[in-house]
Amino acid sequence: QCQLNGLWRNDQDSLMEISVVRDNGDFQGKYLTRVTLAGGCARASPLKGAQQQPGEGGWPTFAFTVRWDKFSNATTAFTGQCFVDMSGKETLTTMWLLREAVGSLKEDWKATR
Repeated sequence: QCQLNGLWRNDQDSLMEISVVRDNGDFQGKYLTRVTLAGGCARASPLKGAQQQPGEGGWPTFAFTVRWDKFSNATTAFTGQCFVDMSGKETLTTMWLLREAVGSLKEDWKATR
């Protein structure tokens, strides 16, 4: 069984800490990114999400959002799944969309990465 709570590091050396996953699958934590739109040092931002409770023998899917409001006017939504390999190593795979605020509807085309 894969457990989302704990400390996770990605291939960009950013850190995510999920404190507790509640019985209903809701969780919260913080994300310390090493990659910023504005450059500069890493900063922690709050995250909130939900895990789909896995069925018997299944690997849980999850989604969470990170509010980068401490240093950027952007929000990122992540979706993913947790896997455990034969040696017991847990791995999260995710896809993300980042939405940055723009000044007008004409600029909307460049707001999502």
